[in-house]
Amino acid sequence: SGVCNALSLEIKVSPKVRAFVGEEVLLKCSFRSSSPITESLLVDWTYRPLSGGQMETIFHYQSVPHPTAAGKFKDRISWVGNVANGDASIAIQSPELSDNGTFICSVRNPPDVYHNIPQTLLVVTERGLAFQLTSAALLSILVFLPSALVVILLLVRMGRKFRAMKEKGKCGYKKSSIEVSDEPEHMDRAGCCGGRIKEWCLNCVDTDEEDPY
Repeated sequence: SGVCNALSLEIKVSPKVRAFVGEEVLLKCSFRSSSPITESLLVDWTYRPLSGGQMETIFHYQSVPHPTAAGKFKDRISWVGNVANGDASIAIQSPELSDNGTFICSVRNPPDVYHNIPQTLLVVTERGLAFQLTSAALLSILVFLPSALVVILLLVRMGRKFRAMKEKGKCGYKKSSIEVSDEPEHMDRAGCCGGRIKEWCLNCVDTDEEDPY
């Protein structure tokens, strides 16, 4: 009967958290208790290296935070939680590759006696590769962007010049000196031939009028 009537407490954490060397990482832990939050509430964060070994307590909270004063996490753990809002999160400053391992957030809020104890796997890696890729991309932009702008400007300039030449060809066509000199000569010849034909026709008419028989 006592077991059935026991109050419960539920804890949630991220199963896996990724971090980069030297960059602060947040280990989130939220809880929900069926009992009112009191000064008796306890929060403990423990750590076990990825290579194995004993669990060690790196943070303790009861009314006020108590970061560890010894070990590899000394002066690197800060409290960012708020128990009134069901938050028991911590942050680790300047994470290292040797920090890889399992972190456990344990919350107790009497009279709650039953709760789960989830684990978070921290994976710390170097950001060097990502930084190199970013630097390479930036260098490529600085090198190729001016070249691309020059090419675009040249294409625009050539396009404008082509259109101007095309319009000039349509509106300003000029005949060659040969064409100009030939045309009057052709007209003179035609006029000369026409004059002769007209004169011959007039002579014929005059002859007919003088000699009707």
